[in-house]
Amino acid sequence: MNVWPLKFRDMPDGSVLFCDDAGGFFRSSHGFLDRYAADSLTTVDESFLREGNHGFDREFDLPWTSFAYRWARRQARPTRMNYVILVPTLRCNLACGYCQVSRVAQTARGFDWSVETLDGVLSFLGRLDSPDVKIEFQGGEPLLRIDLLEAVRDFCRGRFPQSRFVVCTNLQALDERAWAFLDADDTFISTSLDGDRATHERQRTHNSAVNDVFFRNLEAAVSRYPEGKISALPTVDVANPPDFNALLDNYERYRIRSVYLRPMNHQGFARKIQQGDNVLARWNRLHSEFIDLLIARNHRTGRFMEEYYFSQCLKRVLRFDADNHVDIRNPNFFASDYVVIDHDGRFYPTDEARMLSRIGHIDLSIGDIGTGIDRAKVDLLNSAAFNHFDPDCVHCAFQPFCGTDVIDDISRYGRIDVPRPDTWFCGRHLSLFDKVFEVLYRNDEPTRASLAAWLGLGRWDDSMASTHQ
Repeated sequence: MNVWPLKFRDMPDGSVLFCDDAGGFFRSSHGFLDRYAADSLTTVDESFLREGNHGFDREFDLPWTSFAYRWARRQARPTRMNYVILVPTLRCNLACGYCQVSRVAQTARGFDWSVETLDGVLSFLGRLDSPDVKIEFQGGEPLLRIDLLEAVRDFCRGRFPQSRFVVCTNLQALDERAWAFLDADDTFISTSLDGDRATHERQRTHNSAVNDVFFRNLEAAVSRYPEGKISALPTVDVANPPDFNALLDNYERYRIRSVYLRPMNHQGFARKIQQGDNVLARWNRLHSEFIDLLIARNHRTGRFMEEYYFSQCLKRVLRFDADNHVDIRNPNFFASDYVVIDHDGRFYPTDEARMLSRIGHIDLSIGDIGTGIDRAKVDLLNSAAFNHFDPDCVHCAFQPFCGTDVIDDISRYGRIDVPRPDTWFCGRHLSLFDKVFEVLYRNDEPTRASLAAWLGLGRWDDSMASTHQ
């Protein structure tokens, strides 16, 4: 029997995790590792590997074809453009210190779409070759230009059989027109909720009266709309993290059961914030503790909440086509199924690329609505948008599940060829996938219950994460 190449990584309990390039994995011992490295596998070893589809007898036999199929299904395939992030204005009515967008003051001039820009945006949307579209309005505070949002939504409803809209809003200024816009069944709200009232005021509103307005509007929205209409995420300051129990209590109070725990991004105004030494290690520890807290809390209350990105990584390990989040796509090709259009009509491959350009760090725009998408520039970015041949990634057990982030590397290091283990992206995802596999191999009822809920299963069976002695 021929064994597919196995990559391996030590686990906290002293065992060893083995993964192949198609994402097949199992846990075993250092004894097995020694036998595998010395090419002295026992008949029991070979039987286990054969049953787990980690080997084949000859090219094009069923196990060989099965492996090729599984590998191919792991690759993110470019699809039709159907997700567009629109920034109709950079103006904002808050001044959050950790803002990653580089917004401008509410009274500033020259930072909204012109009539010509709106016409160009609608013309671009009209040329999309897709039966459906998702539009995400960002800013600034997009509700400051509700007229532009209405124009885009009216156009999309008439152009596409299916359309969906997300308004990323701070919920600070909601008049009757804004409420009427948000009332539509095809329109959803995304906001920031940084924990309890004190944490939210410290990090975002900086004023008790302004803070009260936010929570009044959030409570009004929760009472007005069904569960699932509103999503939120907290931005966590590693130097002064919130009380996670209070954060979860507050999210549950507002019927938000998915929490996307987000570190301060290295973009916009947030670049100026100093969080001390060893920020990545401290973040990884906080995140790991949060997952443990969630599992214990879910078991205690019987009401299941998730950390969104951890759940995405978990699904990425166990499922094909679980690559909705761009950070764990591989390849992660730009301007294939989504693109960003800024307040001045310029295209960007990601929102983070827009932010980098905004602060003058580097021009990562990829065209504009007048001239179209610059495919030569997109191709240049795409030349590094996969991990298949990275000299460090090729040895990593987590390569089949992980992705790349060219834009973050440029933001932090000014280049894309930094050794992968030295990057924030790699350090964060090594810790994340270490946690995923640690949780997968726990044999206790609280963990099984949360795994089943996060994966949408009736129950979790320990055999789904195999072990070889």
